[in-house]
Formats: sequence, structure tokens, C-alpha cells
Amino acid sequence: MHTLAPVLECRSIDKNYDLRPVLKAVSLRLFSGERLALMGPSGSGKTTLLNCLGGIDRPDSGSIWIGGEDLTQMDGDALAMLRRRRVGNIFQFFHLLPTLSVRENVGFPLVMLGVSAAEARERVGKLLERVKIAHRGDALPSQLSGGEMQRCAIARALVHEPEVILADEPTGNLDSVNSANILKLLEELTGETSTALVLVTHSEEAARICQRVVTIRDGELEEGRG
Repeated sequence: MHTLAPVLECRSIDKNYDLRPVLKAVSLRLFSGERLALMGPSGSGKTTLLNCLGGIDRPDSGSIWIGGEDLTQMDGDALAMLRRRRVGNIFQFFHLLPTLSVRENVGFPLVMLGVSAAEARERVGKLLERVKIAHRGDALPSQLSGGEMQRCAIARALVHEPEVILADEPTGNLDSVNSANILKLLEELTGETSTALVLVTHSEEAARICQRVVTIRDGELEEGRG
């Protein structure tokens, strides 16, 4: 029984593309520290839902709330600021900035928020130690292995202390050993920081780190375990 307000909530959101319904009356609540796996076949609406939750796409109707703020009522500038402050993103293909070092990639969200250089240096240093790539701080993304790139991406997603992390197939581009290590790291870090996690995945192994599993089929949610 949760007595606190959810950190993320969507209420009856619909989304159509070219008159084709992709999301149908989707409602979802996520609380601080809760990990939710979003599963379903390709084309079922998983990534569209994740993009709506992160403010990248706007639903056609319904509302999405993060930290008590309604994304659907915001203009572009306010939405960009909310995403910078409250949301962290992890992608299958890492999306690291190729000309920046590991340290600079992880610190980039703090630069965008105007955090002082001294505080940014301290936060980045601690996280790089925690994700075990401090020794790669000066390396460029092209010099990293896939597992190291994803560790860098996880550190970047957490460095600004968001309420919610949205992860789209974060182990989809990794071998089984790296996948297991990244999942363990995500489970530990979200537990340590009480950050909520929405994990889009095809992998049963990935879903196992989550307390709840929700399946989306033809744009509609079916609650699984949890």
C-alpha cells in the first residue's frame, strides 16, 4: 500500500499515428524506487509509450505527470527543463557524444543544469567509481567496449539525480555476460538512489530485476506480476 504520491503517472493516454491507434487509454503509476518492466511484441507501442512518458512524444489525449507536474500542459521550454531535471534516459545504442570523454559525457547533464564545475567534478567522480569505469574517464566512446559504454550511459542517466529513469532495451546490444552485469548494476543503483525505473525489454532476464511486469499488446496494457 503506497501512501506517497507516484513519481510518474499517466492517465488514459491515447496516441495515434496516421489515424492508427498506437496507445489506447493507457494508465500507469510508478512510485519512488519502483522498477517496472514494459514488455510486449515489436510494434505493440512500448517505445511510443516510453517516448510519451519522457516528454519526447505528446499523447493525443490524457495526461502524464512526473513529480506532480503535468507534461501535457507544458510548452517546449518547460518540458525540456523538466526532462533535464527529473528524467534520465538509457538507450540500446548508448547515444554517447563521440567527441567528449567518458567524464565529459557523464557530466553533460550537469552542464545543462548549470551545476558548478566543482560539484559536477565530485558527482561525476563518485559515479564513475561506482560503475567501475573511473580508470576510463579520459577515454572517448570509440575506445570503450559495449559494456563500458553502457556503464557510462547509466552514470550519465543518474548524475543529475532524476526521479525516473527510462531505459529502452539497455542490454539489447550486449553479450550475455555484459547484459547480466549491466542489469545487476541497474538494480543496485536504482535501489540505492530510490530512483524509479521503466525498463522496456524483450528479455525475461531483464524483467526479473523489476518488481512489476506490464505487457503491452496492440496499444493496451495488461498487468503481469507484481
